[in-house]
Amino acid sequence: MFGCGAVAQLVLSGGSHGMFLTVNFAFGFAATLGILVCGQVSGGHLNPAVTFALCLLGREPWKKFPVFFFFQTLGAFLGSGIIFGMYFDALWDFNQGHLIVEGENATAGIFATYPSKHLTFINGFFDQMIGTAALIVCILAIVDPYNNPIPRGLEAFTVGFVVLVIGLSMGFNSGYAVNPARDLGPRLFTALAGWGSEVFTAKGYWFYVPIIAPFLGTVVGVLVYQFMVGYHVEGEVRDKMEHEEESVKLANMSNENNVPTKETA
Repeated sequence: MFGCGAVAQLVLSGGSHGMFLTVNFAFGFAATLGILVCGQVSGGHLNPAVTFALCLLGREPWKKFPVFFFFQTLGAFLGSGIIFGMYFDALWDFNQGHLIVEGENATAGIFATYPSKHLTFINGFFDQMIGTAALIVCILAIVDPYNNPIPRGLEAFTVGFVVLVIGLSMGFNSGYAVNPARDLGPRLFTALAGWGSEVFTAKGYWFYVPIIAPFLGTVVGVLVYQFMVGYHVEGEVRDKMEHEEESVKLANMSNENNVPTKETA
């Protein structure tokens, strides 16, 4: 809702009420607020790619994945619907009642992501994979109890900062969906709201790239983090605990040997 609202202000005002920077801030802070609202209830994943990563690591049961995916998509669908209703008159005034998917005055991009003219499918897959992998690596570092701990209560703000940085550095090619639900939900809404099936066929059926590529990027992100960081920090903690347990055992044995028996007393 907040992210699409920021894009709507930018597009429908012709740039007078927003810019690329404000859109990125909106999505970043929106992620923070979303996690703050529902983090204690569901973990505040907000993204099927995050749920998928936690399932791969065994931190969440796989039965949660389809349920979370569905409701994350539903949430994005409803959020885009709210913005459509809020800016209904502005949308109609912008193109005199025409809802355009592609072209100079296209408005479908307010809700779902579409590639820039220069972007090929291969580059688009790479774009979404790298963006999602970066997101997953950072989130795993934030929630890893064995890594540098984030002060309690600041996890949501840190994740929002990650989303902001990804947008600022990787948003040019295709709007950095890096979230299948964030793209699919609004795309489904626009198809039903008047833009039609062209939202799926536009740009050579681009719609499946921000759905499939983020999951591939999730696998890359999990592997990179686990092999480069997670396995090592967990091993260091485990070795430290084993060393401490061994020290306690040796101390207990030493104490037992030094305790005087009745015979020696």
